[in-house]
Amino acid sequence: MIDISKMIQGKNLTELDVQILQYIIHNIDHVLQKGVREIAKENFTSPATIIRLSKKMGYTGFVDLYYHLLPMINKVESPESNELEDCLHISQNDFLTHNTLEDFEIFISKVLNLKHKYIFIYATGFSAIAADYFYKKLLVLGRKTIFSSGTDSIGVFENNLEDIGALVVISKSGETQLVINKLQAAKEHDIFTASFTKETENRVAELSDLNFKITDPNKLDDRNMLPSSFFPSLLLLFEFIFKQYISHLTAKDK
Repeated sequence: MIDISKMIQGKNLTELDVQILQYIIHNIDHVLQKGVREIAKENFTSPATIIRLSKKMGYTGFVDLYYHLLPMINKVESPESNELEDCLHISQNDFLTHNTLEDFEIFISKVLNLKHKYIFIYATGFSAIAADYFYKKLLVLGRKTIFSSGTDSIGVFENNLEDIGALVVISKSGETQLVINKLQAAKEHDIFTASFTKETENRVAELSDLNFKITDPNKLDDRNMLPSSFFPSLLLLFEFIFKQYISHLTAKDK
């Protein structure tokens, strides 16, 4: 799953150039042996086109292009060597201290696998920053998603109740009244609810169909003034969920 949109931005590539670049990326293990002539033949073009593409990309020639692409592609295709993967592996034990693998499976099934209805994400304050990140990740995955924060979300939520398949909320304290109001409204309309809160008992967790708990080292710091690992851990938890989700997709394709 390699996105080349940023790589080719501003390079003035033609459709054929993009096709050839994608061919090179998808066949990175063999293209050096094939050589420019064979690549050109398989893409119904000339060797000169391959050379021009390499120069448009900022390299001296095809071999130079190949050796610059190779480490980038290997990093994407071998996530086990990725620093983020290492970090997720270390954090997994923390995630599973308060949550189970079954919780992640349920979230994938009830939220990420929604096909025809919207995922509504709601949070306020600092939690809204993390919620916005989660929202953008869902958009990249092609999920129908609505994100709202603060008091301006009342109309947005109520006007789309029939089209919402899941409500996802974030509340560090687990006691944010605006979040609780959304959960209560969702329950009245049989909408699946999932929440992310601190690890101690709280009303948001109690009201949710599914609750993910994140350790909050400063439980009385409601204004988030002190250094805290809560939000960094929350973002890593999101990435762990997406990792599990991508693993599901990969398994289905095999």
